[in-house]
Amino acid sequence: MKTVAIIGCGRIASNMHLRVLSEMENVRIKYACDIIEEKAVKLKEKFPKIENVITDYNVALADNEVDAVFVFTPNYAHYTVTMDSLKANKHVFCEKPITVNYKLSCEMAEAAKKRNLILNIGVCNRYNKSVELLEQMNREGKFGNIYHVYCSFRSFRSIPGLGGAFTTKAQSGGGVLIDWGVHFFDLILYILGSAKIKTVTCDAYNEMAKDMKAYKYSNMWAEDTADFENGTNDVDDYITGHIRTDKASISFNGAWAQNISKNEMFIDFMGDKGGARLTYGGKFEFTDGSTLETITPDYDIPNMYKCEDEAFIESIETGKKDKNNIEYVLESAKLLDALYESADKKKELKF
Repeated sequence: MKTVAIIGCGRIASNMHLRVLSEMENVRIKYACDIIEEKAVKLKEKFPKIENVITDYNVALADNEVDAVFVFTPNYAHYTVTMDSLKANKHVFCEKPITVNYKLSCEMAEAAKKRNLILNIGVCNRYNKSVELLEQMNREGKFGNIYHVYCSFRSFRSIPGLGGAFTTKAQSGGGVLIDWGVHFFDLILYILGSAKIKTVTCDAYNEMAKDMKAYKYSNMWAEDTADFENGTNDVDDYITGHIRTDKASISFNGAWAQNISKNEMFIDFMGDKGGARLTYGGKFEFTDGSTLETITPDYDIPNMYKCEDEAFIESIETGKKDKNNIEYVLESAKLLDALYESADKKKELKF
């Protein structure tokens, strides 16, 4: 039995992880913490397995019974809460992105290594069955040489929480790239076999809601956090570019909001023996270049949040690092930083 504390009681905690953790017999949830007490109270009402509600996470960190903490705060707070937790000798599961930049991400990794603690990052797609199968197929040579990957994470008029934390760079670290792109790029680097970046070039745009009061949308995630009147929107809503790695090249287009009334969320893997199109969050089609046959494998997709949370608890128990350990995710953080730097400097960067 492992005793844990939940720090940050917003959507990702309520809608995803607590559904899983509350059903795990080997997990005791001793604390739910949020600076807005009402959020923690509502979480406890929804998940009675939570024993205590607190507004100061240091209470949980001072409790010797607590083995680990789950950090579900806004992006800007990931670093401080995680570092404080590691200093208190707690294992940590931190939601993606690691934090708002690569330098601080490396500091987090070093702190966990120094204290011999498990620090996992919530790049949940590594536990998506489709991603697992594609990674296995690549290792087995089914694609031959994957020479290029194209990914699209584009949506029709759906900027989240406009004017709130999602679109305020000081809190989020960025827009569509750090929010959606982190998932796409991390799973691509993982499927390619821990690919390392060599060059990046990127252009970033903030075009669709420069006048927030006039912005029209088809849907809005986290609409209750929006502030159309007095809020901030200083992040990217469209991103495009090209990446070279030691495994394959990658091209991409990402849009929180576009004036094309379609959602285009997919990744194409181009191999000289076979190719695949992965529908993000769903299944994939694989085409065999020798037979020209296209198949959609038959398989179930288990809850990837359940898989990654169970793996984290198992890592604590065994001391063995799993594939979501921060050491294996740092290249994704490095890539996000590089893309933003390239966009700011308007030039290609080499590594």
